[in-house]
Amino acid sequence: MTRLTDELHARLAAVQTENVVKDEASNTWFTGSDLSHDINVMDAALRSANIGKDDVVLMCLQNSPVYLPINQAMWYMGATIHPVAPSTGLDGLVADFNENHYAGVIVDTARAAVFTELDAIKEIPLPELRMFDGLVLLQNLQHTTPANYDAPTEDTLGMILNTSGTTGKPKGVGETHAMMINAAHDDLESHELTPEDTVLIVMPMFHINAQLVLVLSSFLAGGKMVIAPKFSASRFWPQVLNNDVTWSSVVPTIVAILLKNDAANAAFRPDHKLRFIRCASSMLTVSRHKEFVQRFKVPILEGYGMTESCSQCTLNPLDAIKVGSAGKPYKTDVAIVAGDNFVQTPGLHGEIAIRGNHVITDYMEPHPDSFKDGWMLTGDLGYFDADGYLWLVGRSKDIINRGGEKVSPTKVEGIIEQLNYVQNVAVVPVADDIYGEAVAAVVIDGSKDKQLHHQRRAEIMALTSEHLANFERPTQVYFVDSFPLNPTNKIMRPQLTKIVEAMTED
Repeated sequence: MTRLTDELHARLAAVQTENVVKDEASNTWFTGSDLSHDINVMDAALRSANIGKDDVVLMCLQNSPVYLPINQAMWYMGATIHPVAPSTGLDGLVADFNENHYAGVIVDTARAAVFTELDAIKEIPLPELRMFDGLVLLQNLQHTTPANYDAPTEDTLGMILNTSGTTGKPKGVGETHAMMINAAHDDLESHELTPEDTVLIVMPMFHINAQLVLVLSSFLAGGKMVIAPKFSASRFWPQVLNNDVTWSSVVPTIVAILLKNDAANAAFRPDHKLRFIRCASSMLTVSRHKEFVQRFKVPILEGYGMTESCSQCTLNPLDAIKVGSAGKPYKTDVAIVAGDNFVQTPGLHGEIAIRGNHVITDYMEPHPDSFKDGWMLTGDLGYFDADGYLWLVGRSKDIINRGGEKVSPTKVEGIIEQLNYVQNVAVVPVADDIYGEAVAAVVIDGSKDKQLHHQRRAEIMALTSEHLANFERPTQVYFVDSFPLNPTNKIMRPQLTKIVEAMTED
């Protein structure tokens, strides 16, 4: 066995009669005993489907407590789970299965139906499960090698996750048992989690944030989990209040929605028990951070991490938050690339590199250009201050090059979002005949009034002229109803550029 499986077994034995996880959709709590029952059901089904150590199983499910028994049953036998976004199209699922020859697929009844035309599939329904009604295991009958039931090792892959793919094709990231247990302990220690904590999970559970930072770290800390099907602005605060939630994890898009949504603000009450809200995945502007803390009286902990690091690399200390920074490195080597050197020199701007016992050393398909001298090159840009806090500038691929001058979208967004009618804003490059790229601001304001948009465009131009250098100021302002988002609510900036390049300003 491994440290991961040993600790999971020990924790499970200790919570047999306690509530562990709640399905918010059905308003149902499940105990450790329920979890043990479903792990046994999954184990028996996987074995009957000839699945064992090192076999990879594709999974496509909405948020649900059933992620816990699926993961643990797979990890105990040394199998590898590959969760993908529930928004994945059915044709895409079948194509993925045909291309990668998974040993099995875990889906709900509706998704299982699309596989029935394949000759190599055998359906194994799982009606005995307590945490999910309608789960189906699809056995790949062409996977005929007898299953290996040797014990997993620290190098056994527990998960294969896809990167977010906001700037290109997603890459496959393999997380070993050793990486997962190391990351989970870093997470629970840095967030100071205890058995008294209850986390509200609104982030998509196929993603590393929910898998490691929320679920695994909470379970090992002895805390409770409340799992929502997805984020809901009107339900967020009632879910926090009704379940005595002490922390949650969100992305900047959710922070913006909670600040601007009338239903969310109407549902807020100050008698919550939140210790903090964690915010990562992309950069949160300083003005929005301050507005959230001032209105809701809840600290925001910003950090920096990625799928490739099996969760976080830096985090703001609970007792020393620097608003706008990504915090300090936590049990991770973090540096700025300076030629052939990797340094933490204060004020030196450059690409961020990471390494540690929870960081990959290559992708599932090799990408040697992403690694150098034992370090992973992240493609993110930033710098350290004199106190050792990391400050993010943005993705290198997001930086706008206007005639040789480099423009940080986040800096421009932080100015524009100070206008009270701006519900959300994204700054992206658009083609320019003279400068190569021009700076375009794309705004969601909830209005369809073209005359009002003319007025607001002028206000945005005036505000940015007051606070930004000439090369940083947007030359174009567009108003849209929504942004193209990936399944983890990150803005797909290349797609947004294509959208606005096809538009005309109102």
